[in-house]
Amino acid sequence: MRRVSSPAIAALLASCAATTPPAGETPPARDVKGTCQREPGQRFIGMKASGALGREMLAATGATVLRWVPPRTAVTMDFSPSRLTVSFDDDLVVTKVSCT
Repeated sequence: MRRVSSPAIAALLASCAATTPPAGETPPARDVKGTCQREPGQRFIGMKASGALGREMLAATGATVLRWVPPRTAVTMDFSPSRLTVSFDDDLVVTKVSCT
């Protein structure tokens, strides 16, 4: 069994530490493709959920990811700017459209 010394462990951990950009430099902006626009999706509320409607909703909102949320289903609360979340009821009628 090999033992690793404390300085070696400290060096390994230090190499994983977050760094800040030098003074005066701005970190690069994150390029998000397919940023979802909520407002155009609101016209789909009340329509019957289907694959064709999902494709139409993606095109209208600019999102690249579609998440269907069935009734009484929990979803993660993480934010993804390119995701369109569509909730529907037991009759497959769209009840809520959001960008999350």
